[in-house]
Amino acid sequence: MIRHPSGLTRRCFSHLGLAAGSTALMSPLLQAGGAVAAPTGEPIKVGILHSLSGTMAISETTLKDVMLMLIAEQNARGGLLGRPLVPVVVDPASNWPLFAEKARQLLSVDKVSAVFGCWTSVSRKSVLPVFEELNGILFYPVQYEGQECSRNVFYTGAAPNQQAIPAVDYLMSEEKVQRWVLAGTDYVYPRTTNQILQAYLAAKGVAPADIMINYTPFGQSDWQNIVAGIKNFGSGGKKTAVVSTINGDANVPFYKELGNQGIKATDIPVVAFSVGEEELAGMDTRPLVGQLAAWNYFESIDTPENKAFIESWHKFTGNAKRTTNDPMEAHYIGFNMWVQAVEKTRTVDHDTIIDAMIGIKQPNLTGSVATLLPNHHLTKPVFIGEIQDDGQFNVVWNSPAPIAAQAWSPYVAETRNLIGDWSKPISCGNYNTVAKSCVGQRHA
Repeated sequence: MIRHPSGLTRRCFSHLGLAAGSTALMSPLLQAGGAVAAPTGEPIKVGILHSLSGTMAISETTLKDVMLMLIAEQNARGGLLGRPLVPVVVDPASNWPLFAEKARQLLSVDKVSAVFGCWTSVSRKSVLPVFEELNGILFYPVQYEGQECSRNVFYTGAAPNQQAIPAVDYLMSEEKVQRWVLAGTDYVYPRTTNQILQAYLAAKGVAPADIMINYTPFGQSDWQNIVAGIKNFGSGGKKTAVVSTINGDANVPFYKELGNQGIKATDIPVVAFSVGEEELAGMDTRPLVGQLAAWNYFESIDTPENKAFIESWHKFTGNAKRTTNDPMEAHYIGFNMWVQAVEKTRTVDHDTIIDAMIGIKQPNLTGSVATLLPNHHLTKPVFIGEIQDDGQFNVVWNSPAPIAAQAWSPYVAETRNLIGDWSKPISCGNYNTVAKSCVGQRHA
């Protein structure tokens, strides 16, 4: 049974140049006619760690921009604790070691109170030791592979049970898919996600011969032979689908080659985990109509909260064609949760904020409420959408309620007994529920 959330629509900038590389204050003109007192006192610095150049800029630049908007809006409301927020923007340039270097700069030199950043899991893995060493706070806004639970990270994107698993279930039940192509970029997120999906598909009775796995480098441009192989794999008489964890600008030639070889959604559906409105804005979407993506937010979802967010985004960018997407909503949720924690505790002290974040609730943009769980992940609704010819998504399925994230997969033997719980008395990110012991990072 396909469920449609009430009120969902059926239609289916140039860079801002602000703070391009270091610190920038938001204009006081953004305050509402002087009705709110301008923030004063020592600024509270907020780090923004997103690639503004290189292969991931296609996805990450807009996340820098939305953070500038959120900070500007908070300053227009009087700042935080009556103090102005100051964004500190750095460009790690899609260079994974440079992410760690820039993270260290933000924490030890710029002394930021929190960092909002990263897209790929390899960038997150690169900065993780820095945040744990320096006891910083990272808000990570992108769907990822799970199998991690750090005290210093708040994972505001989806875990596999909030995206990958529901997408596979949808394809099995609604599309009657029997053969699976797991296509991804060659790094930790696709490989770990596919490890989980292989185990899940095996548990569902899928034979190894009905699973094809393919990995390509970042920035892959030649897809002719790969797509031909997918087409051949799908010609064996069983309904076939592609589960795509292809990241960055490689998606543009991948989808173009699907069109070149006449592969339509009715033949071999593709469900993507890293293609949203921002990526589609640079593509000819006509050959892609009907292809799928699984996210926790779509711009086309018709709620008052989402309408207001989109209007604010268009006003801030000065461009009514700028799209919104899922990781932007994740930053919206994470930023507002952080603001709540600071206002609640009256401090930006890292240890205090980390402890205060658990249990905080924040309305999302799709009509429900996100809760920050003890494993530092969120509850999230799940949506599956079809690509429309205008680059938007028509939602064809949604979870009946928000789903609580699982940091550790129950389908992988090594992690099936692990949970993350940063509340006392457990205070552990890798707690074995059978052995009753902590096997990873722990906090006293």
